[in-house]
Amino acid sequence: MKQNLFYSLLFLPFLANAQQDLVKYVKPIIGTQKMGHTYPGATVPFGAVQLSPETDTISYELNGKYNGDVYKYCAGYKYEDKTIVGFSHTHFSGTGHSDLGDFLIMPTQGKLQMNPGTASDPKSGFRSAFSHQNEVAEAGYYKVKLDDDHILAELTATKRVGMHQYTFPKSDQSHIILDLMSGIYNYQEKNVWTYVRVVNDSLITGYRQTNGWARTRTVYFAMSFSKPFKQYGQKNYDTKQPYRGFWGKFDQTKNFPEIAGKQIRMYFDFSTTEQEKVKIKFAISPVSQENAVENMRTELPGWDFNQVKKQAQDDWNKELNKININTSEDNKVNFYTSMYHAFINPTTYQDVNGEYKGLDQGVHKADGFTNYTTFSLWDTYRALHPFFNILQPSRSNDMVKSMITHYDQSAYKMLPVWSHYANDNWCMSGYHSVSVVTDAIIKGVYKGDPEAALQACIVTSNHRDYEGTGDYIDKGFIPAEKSGTSISNTLEYAYDDWCIAQLAKKLNKQAIYQEYMKRSGNWENNFDQSTGFMRAKMADGTFQKKFDVMSTHGQGFIEGNSWNYSFFVPQNPALLIERMGGKDRFAKRLDTLFTMHLPDEFFADTEDITREGIIGGYVHGNEPAHHVAYLYNWTNQPWKTQARVRMILKMQYKNAPDGLGGNDDCGQMSAWYMFSSMGFYPVAPGSDEYSLGSPALKSATIQLENGKTFAIDAINQSEKNVYVQKVLLNGKVISNHTIKHSDITNGGKLTFYMSGKPAAK
Repeated sequence: MKQNLFYSLLFLPFLANAQQDLVKYVKPIIGTQKMGHTYPGATVPFGAVQLSPETDTISYELNGKYNGDVYKYCAGYKYEDKTIVGFSHTHFSGTGHSDLGDFLIMPTQGKLQMNPGTASDPKSGFRSAFSHQNEVAEAGYYKVKLDDDHILAELTATKRVGMHQYTFPKSDQSHIILDLMSGIYNYQEKNVWTYVRVVNDSLITGYRQTNGWARTRTVYFAMSFSKPFKQYGQKNYDTKQPYRGFWGKFDQTKNFPEIAGKQIRMYFDFSTTEQEKVKIKFAISPVSQENAVENMRTELPGWDFNQVKKQAQDDWNKELNKININTSEDNKVNFYTSMYHAFINPTTYQDVNGEYKGLDQGVHKADGFTNYTTFSLWDTYRALHPFFNILQPSRSNDMVKSMITHYDQSAYKMLPVWSHYANDNWCMSGYHSVSVVTDAIIKGVYKGDPEAALQACIVTSNHRDYEGTGDYIDKGFIPAEKSGTSISNTLEYAYDDWCIAQLAKKLNKQAIYQEYMKRSGNWENNFDQSTGFMRAKMADGTFQKKFDVMSTHGQGFIEGNSWNYSFFVPQNPALLIERMGGKDRFAKRLDTLFTMHLPDEFFADTEDITREGIIGGYVHGNEPAHHVAYLYNWTNQPWKTQARVRMILKMQYKNAPDGLGGNDDCGQMSAWYMFSSMGFYPVAPGSDEYSLGSPALKSATIQLENGKTFAIDAINQSEKNVYVQKVLLNGKVISNHTIKHSDITNGGKLTFYMSGKPAAK
C-alpha cells in the first residue's frame, strides 16, 4: 500500500501535465455556413497546405461584372451546397475576399467526364452529390462519401503535403482528375501559365502561375500515386491563339509527358478492386518542382494514411493543450474550435530546406526563423497577434521577422498591409503591421533589431503616395473628395502612429515620440463636436454636408458606419470620452449603440456586414468595433462591459455550422472569443495592458512557453452571474480594470468573484 502511494506521488506531476484529448472538441464545420467563410478540410497548425473540398465553381466575373455570389465561396466550401467538385490544396480561413484553391483533385469512376457539371445536375460532370450525414470534419482530418461514384474520400496533411485516400468500388474505369483550371475567385484569364511533367507512372510535377488577389503568385507541386496509373491524358481548354509553335507534331491529349498551357485538366486511369484504396501525396513549394519533391520525401516518405492523420491530430492536440479550461461541453467546442481557427494562420511559407520566393521574386533562405505569409493585418492586429504574444511567442517573433523581411524585399519599402505568397495585395486600410511589430517589441517577444524595426515602421508610415498618407501628414486628415474611406483611414493611421510613438518611447527616441504622438491625435480632425460623431471633412476644412450616421456607404468608412467608427480611438479612450461629453453621456451613447435598431438598408451595399453579425447597431461580425464593449471600463459603469461581453459571446458564437456572426478573418473573431471568454482583452495593442471583462469559463490555465502557468478562476461563475464583484491578481485586489502583459508571463493567478448583480460603487 505504501509502495503504491509512493509511485502515485512520484508520477503525480507527470499526470498533471499529461495532455488531454482536446481534438474531440474541434468542429471545423463551424463557420462554414453563411458568413463565417471557414473551410472544413485538413490542415496542421500554421501549415502551408489546407486540403479541403470545393462545393462549386463560381466565377468572379459574370457578364463582364463582379459576380456577387462568388463572395459566398471565399473558402471554397459552402455548407448549404449539395455537391462536391473536388479537393484543392490551398485555402484562406474566414476571409471576406479570396484567392487560392490550387490543384483540385477529384476521384471518379465510370465514363470519363472532364467537365465539372452543374450543381443542379451533378451527373453531367465529374462532381458528385454528397450528404452531411456522410461527412466527418475533424482537426487534421476530413472524410466524405461521394454518392454518385460510390467513393469514400479521406484527407489529412503534414505542413507542406496533402494526403488523399480514396476507397473505390470494383471498376476498370476508375479515374483521378487533376484540375489545373479550378480556383477560388476564378476568372477566365486568372491562370497565367501551367506546366505539368509526368516523371514516371506514379510521379507528376509542375507549377501554376496565377494573377488574382496576389498578382504574381507561382505554386509548384509534386504529386505521387500509391499505385501506377495505366494511362493518362489531358484536355486543354485554352482559347485559340495566333501562335502555337510546332507542338502539333504530337498527340498531346494522351500519354504525353510534358504539358503546358493556361487551361488544363488531366486524368489518370486505374483499374480498382472492391474497396481498394488509392492514395495520393501532393506536396507544394513556393520555389521549385525539385523542392516540392523534397518536401514530400522529407515530410511524408511512407503511405500510412492513419499514421499521418494521427500525427496531424497529435500536432493539434499539442497546441490545444496550451490552454486547459473548465466550462460546459458546448463552450469547450466553441473555445477549442476558436483556438483551432486561430492557429491556422499565418501560414508557413518556406520549404523544408528553408527556401522561399520573396517579394522581389528571387529565391531566399530563411536564416534562423520560419518565414510566414497570410497576414490579414487589418483584422488580426486587434486580437490574434496579441494572442500569439501570450500563447505563441516564438512563432510571433518569427512572424515579425517575416514582416521585416517583407519590408527589406519590398520595392516600395513598406511593411505588409495584407500579404500572401510573396505578394502584398494591399487590401483594407491602415498600416497595421506597425501595431504588430510594436506590440511584439513592447511585450518583449521580438528578438530582432528594434531600431531597424522602428525605422521600417517610420518609412512605411511616410509613404505619401499610399492611400491619402500625404494629405494625412500635411493636413491631419484625408479630404473626402480624394478618398471614399477618408475617415477610417485617418482614424486607423492615427492609431498606428500612436503605436510608432510607443516604440520610439521605449527606444528613448524623444523627437520621434513627440512627432508621432502629435500624429496620433489626428482623429480629432474628423470629430464633429456639434454631432458627437466622426464625419468626413472636405479639403477646405469644412465637414461634408451629406451626413448619415447609419449608412455604411458614401460616408468615408470602410466596412462600417459612423456609429461604429466614432468609437475607434483605442489609443486614447479618455480623451474621446471627454470630447463626447463626459463619462455619463459616453456610457449612454454606448447603450444606444447596443440597443438601437440598424435597418437593413444601411448595410445593403456592404457584403461583409449582415444581420447575423449585428447587435443593435453594434457590428461584431466585422472588426472596427471589436474593442467597443470594453470602453465602459473608462466610464463609471464598468459592469456594462461585463454584461455586454457575455451577451456578445452568447449571441455571436455557437456550436453550429452557422455559428459565427461574421467572417472569422484568419482567426480574429476566434481570438476575440478566447480573450473575452478568459476575462480580458487587448483594447490597444502596442500597450502592455489588457482590459478586464467577464469570464465565461469557470477556470482556465494557460501553459506559457517559458514553463510558467497563468491561471484564471471565476468563483460563482454561471450563465446568470455575468457581473464581477472583485478581481484579485495573486491575492491582491485590482481596482483599475486592467492587468499587464508581465502579470501573465510571470505566471500567477487571476481570480474573478462573480455575481448576478453589478458591484456596488
